[in-house]
Amino acid sequence: MMPQRTDVLVVGAGPTGLAAAVTLARRGVEVTVVDRAARPPVTSRAAVVHAYTLEVLDRIGAAAPLVDRGIASPRFTVRDRDRMLLSVGFGDLPSRHPYALLVSQSVTEAVLTDRLTALGGQVLRPYEMTGLDHDAAGAVVRFADGATVRARWVIGADGMRSTVRESAGIRFGGPDDPGESFVLADVRTRSALPRDEVSLFLARSGPMVWAPLPDGVVRLVASVAEAPREPDAGYLQALLDERGPARRPDRLTDVLWTSRFRIHHRIAERYRLGPVLLAGDAAHVHSPAGGQGMNLGIQDAVVLGDTLADVLAGRPDTLLDEYSAARRPLAEEVVGFAGRLTRLATVPPAGRPLRDLLLRALSRTPSARRRLALRLSGLTNRPG
Repeated sequence: MMPQRTDVLVVGAGPTGLAAAVTLARRGVEVTVVDRAARPPVTSRAAVVHAYTLEVLDRIGAAAPLVDRGIASPRFTVRDRDRMLLSVGFGDLPSRHPYALLVSQSVTEAVLTDRLTALGGQVLRPYEMTGLDHDAAGAVVRFADGATVRARWVIGADGMRSTVRESAGIRFGGPDDPGESFVLADVRTRSALPRDEVSLFLARSGPMVWAPLPDGVVRLVASVAEAPREPDAGYLQALLDERGPARRPDRLTDVLWTSRFRIHHRIAERYRLGPVLLAGDAAHVHSPAGGQGMNLGIQDAVVLGDTLADVLAGRPDTLLDEYSAARRPLAEEVVGFAGRLTRLATVPPAGRPLRDLLLRALSRTPSARRRLALRLSGLTNRPG
């Protein structure tokens, strides 16, 4: 049941909102989590949890159960059909998690929900937020069923089309175009590709991510000119034939689910406006290339949760301005990084030999491979 008052209202029960709620609950903060969906999704976009994100999840007691349910991947590869252009190993990362964890976002959400429940919290469903008003004492949030709640602080973790962000009047910078079109699918395949590493295939028509998951599932994410409403087996097989291995091509054996989505490269002009705070996709969205989006959102959430707990314990609320000042540049860097990976894939045919030569040169340079491994793992975001 929705309370009339709460210290912190978290809108959105994806990985970002749940991580923020767990962080606050661990610090003894009264936190209420709401989500518009009647039940947790069983499908999701993100499939990789990187090393630094696992370190952050360790801090809130969520890493170990997640690792138990995923595949530890020792490397990330970039390919052009059968040619290996670049292999980035994670084995020597300066982390207690020297790998990338391959696991569905729905599993990440389930682990975080279990952790929140163990701390005495819960997700209230379905509550669709319709607006808010804020003043010096906090915010009053309205819902579609007529319910209202007064919160001292509101965290918008409600995704790219954030009602929290829009209701607060925070601009979401970026180009006014339709955005990049993507196909997303969980499938089973007969494949010669390793079942413990993510491969990014570069093709003239766009990049394709091939990511193995537990139970023999493969997550496919491909940038396409215009995704069909319901990508079917024939469409997905054509993508594999066009972009995947050629000598020993993948053969689709089962399609578990499919979807399509569009991504705009956008960053909120600010992460705080009075008692309203943003994290995750509500604050920044970008291409899925490199698997950075959910990871950055979880990192946002734990930093924000700890900072907000400090403020509620009596420290000055200017700490929250410092959160915004520190996290926004990281989002700008991730947006740029994801954009560069996408441009690598779509180099015109005349430029591909030079691109491939440069990538192979990077692959033969240990210092360059290490820098890229640190960048992909998120360890470059670790506070000094």
